[in-house]
Amino acid sequence: MTIQREPGSFRDPCGFVYTRDGDIYRQVQPSYAANYDLLQQSGLAAALMTDGLLVRSTEADISLAAYPGAYRVLSVDRVPFISYPYEWCFSQLKDAALLTLEIQKRAIEKGMSLRDSSAYNVQFVGAKPVFIDTLSFEAYAEGKPWVAYRQFCQHFLAPLALMAHVDIRLSQMLRIWIDGIPLDLAASLLPRKLMLNPGLLTHIFVHGAAGSKYADDSGAKAKRATETRVSKLAMLGLVDSLETTVRKLSWAPGGTEWGNYYANTNYTDTALKSKQQLVQQMLGTIQPAPKLVWDLGANTGLFSRIASTQRINTVAWDIDPAAVEKNYLQCKSTGEGALLPLTADLTNPAPAIGWNHQERKSMLQRGPANVVFALALVHHLAISNNVPLTGVADYLASAGNWLIIEFVPKSDSQVQRLLASREDIFPCYTQDGFEEAFATRFEIKHSAPVPGTERTLYLMCRR
Repeated sequence: MTIQREPGSFRDPCGFVYTRDGDIYRQVQPSYAANYDLLQQSGLAAALMTDGLLVRSTEADISLAAYPGAYRVLSVDRVPFISYPYEWCFSQLKDAALLTLEIQKRAIEKGMSLRDSSAYNVQFVGAKPVFIDTLSFEAYAEGKPWVAYRQFCQHFLAPLALMAHVDIRLSQMLRIWIDGIPLDLAASLLPRKLMLNPGLLTHIFVHGAAGSKYADDSGAKAKRATETRVSKLAMLGLVDSLETTVRKLSWAPGGTEWGNYYANTNYTDTALKSKQQLVQQMLGTIQPAPKLVWDLGANTGLFSRIASTQRINTVAWDIDPAAVEKNYLQCKSTGEGALLPLTADLTNPAPAIGWNHQERKSMLQRGPANVVFALALVHHLAISNNVPLTGVADYLASAGNWLIIEFVPKSDSQVQRLLASREDIFPCYTQDGFEEAFATRFEIKHSAPVPGTERTLYLMCRR
């Protein structure tokens, strides 16, 4: 029997998440007993789970507790892949924000309220956001302000406003401020003209200035602010105002270099279809059948869908926020449940951050995948970023057990593009050099030329 407490589940004294022989559980502590009973008796938990808004959980035998003294033990459904807000595209963060507000409205109707509105309480199952923290609810007290209001603004509204009105890449600020972007900082970065926006004025500019003032105060004014009575009607009005403000924020993915990759590629339609068929054939030979695929450099997910349409959970990673946004919006429109688009710079992927470097796991710590796709990727790493082929092989061996990878020679027009503005200092970047480098970490099972191109696809298994 192996019990392992989730390293990121330590802040809440009311309970924590752990695994037991690979299954996921949540231990509910006695301090949360009254709120837990209300959550169940009110019907809120059941209604949210029925509507797919809250991760499904069932009460398990108390003997399965990780430590003595548990009030309840919950068996929790596993989310296919854990992702973080700084890996989400604009619309993912927006949908997570709207989910949180919808849950708060439903909670108030049932006599409860969210005491925690962290973005990390939301995960994605395909294109559907799901709330995962069952212990975030508390009894609603008439007149009490929403204790999670500032946290919501820092985790959701501030980054969304910065992404929409300043630069989409500012989502990466969430990697630095793990508890949300400070509102006074967000206010200083946003254009002054946005003070004419009533929602942003109230929830970021005024809210941020008040928080900064209270932080420098003796504490008396801050205490009085938290003691301000807020009626139920005013609470619902606050939630409605936040929802309206969030819904009005938008970002249109532009014609970036990689967002329009398939329109500008050097593939003919016939060559592209041939490549899709080869990838599908190689994937079909892998046994046992894979449960998780990572598509690295997935762009808008054309090849990711070879796996996800077979109901294989597939994470489509790409550096371009426009490509990830387009991929996610397509997933939403078609209701795809097995494809999760995420943003990642493979030369600087998400590290382990937070308390003791364990609160949020690195990209590789959340692997390895059963299969990794590395299609039209190696030349970008090796030539654009000077990563030796042996280094690329080492990284991909850490990422997955099986590898479907494409070698693009120097004679290819896409590689010529990369070399046009720099000296060719890559004598080892040849097909023989590629095979030699990867043979140290992988066994080459099969290779095939992509018809109509000079490229080659490989199926490899990690040694």
